[in-house]
Amino acid sequence: MLKSNFLTALLIVLSISVFAGKNPAKKDGTTGIQFFNGTFKEALAKAKKENKMVMMDCYTTWCGPCKMLKKQVFVDKALGDYMNSKYVCVAMDYENGEGPAVAQQYPVEGYPTLYFLDASGKVKKTIVGVPNPVSGAAGAILKEAKKYGK
Repeated sequence: MLKSNFLTALLIVLSISVFAGKNPAKKDGTTGIQFFNGTFKEALAKAKKENKMVMMDCYTTWCGPCKMLKKQVFVDKALGDYMNSKYVCVAMDYENGEGPAVAQQYPVEGYPTLYFLDASGKVKKTIVGVPNPVSGAAGAILKEAKKYGK
């Protein structure tokens, strides 16, 4: 009985350590893109004040590729480091909150859509969908972001 309990505990500890290594983002949010908490108008004002661009992630709660971007791409350290220093990043649920109103001004052809905007709200670049291959999506987004980051 003692041996069985010991083996069970050992398996649990090993499982936790294996699965913990699969998530590149820390729970405290210290890696990856840090999204602005506020309105879209406030994000534009912050970008203007800090001389930054705006990256808006247009998503819906039911969109699988949107969830994948959030969990596997936006957590990338290199992407987060650059975006956090050069952009004010906004995640906009296009079906809830202020999302439907923002969608009137910035319509999308599909989800997810990433808009790269200047501080006045002028669109500089639009990315629809997840760049392929998924394993290189963070690099593809970073490459585009560097074309417009200040």
